[in-house]
Order: sequence, then structure tokens, then C-alpha cells
Amino acid sequence: MNRKPENTDDVLVKYLLGEATDTEQQEVEQWIADSAENKKHFDHFKLIWDESKHLASQSTVDENEAWDRFMAKVKTEEKAEAIQPKGRAIPLGKTNWMRAAAALVLLIGCGAIYYFAAGPGSTITTQAGDVAMSTTLPDGSVVTLNRNSSISYPTSFSGGTRHVVLKGEAFFNVTPDKTKPFIIDADNSSIKVVGTSFNVKSNDDKTEVVVETGIVEVAKKQYAIRVLPHQKAIVLKQEQKPVMENSTDVLYNYYRTKEFVCDHTPLYKLTDILNEAFDVHIVIATPTLKNIPINSTYHEQSLDAILENIKMLTGATVEKNGSEIILK
Repeated sequence: MNRKPENTDDVLVKYLLGEATDTEQQEVEQWIADSAENKKHFDHFKLIWDESKHLASQSTVDENEAWDRFMAKVKTEEKAEAIQPKGRAIPLGKTNWMRAAAALVLLIGCGAIYYFAAGPGSTITTQAGDVAMSTTLPDGSVVTLNRNSSISYPTSFSGGTRHVVLKGEAFFNVTPDKTKPFIIDADNSSIKVVGTSFNVKSNDDKTEVVVETGIVEVAKKQYAIRVLPHQKAIVLKQEQKPVMENSTDVLYNYYRTKEFVCDHTPLYKLTDILNEAFDVHIVIATPTLKNIPINSTYHEQSLDAILENIKMLTGATVEKNGSEIILK
């Protein structure tokens, strides 16, 4: 396993500024995908960057000194954690504008934020077999994690923002504070709110944000949209900009409410959620069944009971073939 090349952080700065060439952007994204360690390093790097850049206009930090301090801090933390990212070097020298960019990261001394990112703080993780888990953050905001998810946050929210990192899916009920926006890093997206409730579901390829109350800003790089109640934002890895759609159902809430609420919901949408909730593989073999509307609420029912009701409502037959459940 090779150590992280010294000049990788230079290119990460350029990537976060939106100044990377197409080749450099591809190299960064490939490097991040090479290993979990690389992804962790990038998440920590971006956390510092996002938290500090809003103070740029107030800074009188010497740019060269800032770069040297930042790189020294990164290397110290890597040794302490024995971070050993895989992958090739991303070639680029340290130019003056990169040193200036690094100065942004040092605006608050690279102390409390990086200390949180690499050290003290909390990470809560749920596993495949877990039920939903709720936790209260230091500001009083309540987060409910779906299974196979995690959230990292500091012991206290210092500075001008409340910053957390999400992997997987969670519902947020954020305590209002207009002076300190709440920011979530979720894979390829940044979600910014003041006080609101919303669901975030994220993986390497897609992030979906469904808003229940308030206004949520969803951004990817320099592109951002404002999402209102009963709307959702979708951010795809291969697309530059987030897109907005109407939210037509509340199936995303199943892990919190323990029920599947269907109101003229196409069968394929219900089976997609059942696959996720019960960790099964339901296949609709007959195309005409896919868009049949379902009007039922299934509260703490077994999968077999739900399938029996689907049979009654749609006239479908249910067959099991190994790990597959086939509707036709």
C-alpha cells in the first residue's frame, strides 16, 4: 500500500475550487474511488475546506505560511492515524494561487475543524440488520439513521456553521439557528439549511433530498438549487447540476414510521422500497403490472402479508425462484 503522494492535496485544492481540468477531475475521482482510505482523506479535506472558506474575506493570513502550516498539519494527522491511501500521484506543482487557496483552510487556524475531522467527535454507524437509530446532535437537532448508514459530527459546533458528514440515509430535524447554517456533506453533494426537516439518501452514484418543512439548499460544486416542502432534489454523479422534482409519495419514511403508505403509488415504486427494506429481490416480470396504482398502508406487516395484499389488488401471481421473488 503506497503512501499518499505529497502533491495530491495540491490537486484536491484545485478540484474543490472548480479549476481542475477534465483530466485532473477524472484523476481525482478515480483516486477517491481507489480505496476507503482515500475517500476518508478527501472527506476530511473537504470538511475543512467548506467550513473555512466563508471567512475568506476576513483573512489576513500569509499565503505561503498558510500552505506550509496546512500541509504540515495534514501530514501530522496522517502519521497519527496511519492513513495509507492507495493510488497514483496526481501530478501538479504548488503554484501561488494554490497557496492562496490553502490559506482559506487556515483561516480558523486549521485547529478545531481538522481536530474534529481526524480526532475528537462522534461517528454513529448502523449495520445491515439494524433498525432505525435516532441521535441528538450538540445543537439539539435530531437525526434518524436508516440501516447501513453513518453520521460524523463534532463534540460541539464551533465557528460559523454546523457541519456533519453523512453516509447512507438519514432524516434530519434541524434546530433553527439563522446565525449558524447546518451543512451536510453527502458523497457528491452539499446540503445547507437553517432549520427544517428533510430526508437525505446518498450513495456513490446518487443523492436524493426530500423536504418536509422549510427550505433546503442542495449544491454540487458551484451549482445550487433551493428545495421547498413536497419537492426533492436529485444529484447524479455523472451530472454537473442538481435537478428538482415534485415529491409524490412518502415511502422514504418507512424506516422511521415502520409503515409503507401508498396513495396511487405505482407498484414498481413499492417493490423498489420493499427490496430495500426487507433486503430481497422482487422482480416484476409482466410490464403491465409495473404502473398499477396501489392504495394501501402496510403498518409493521411481514413481507409475505404485503405480497398477499399485492396479489389481491393486482391479480398478480407470486413465485419464488432462489433469491428472487417474481410478480407476473
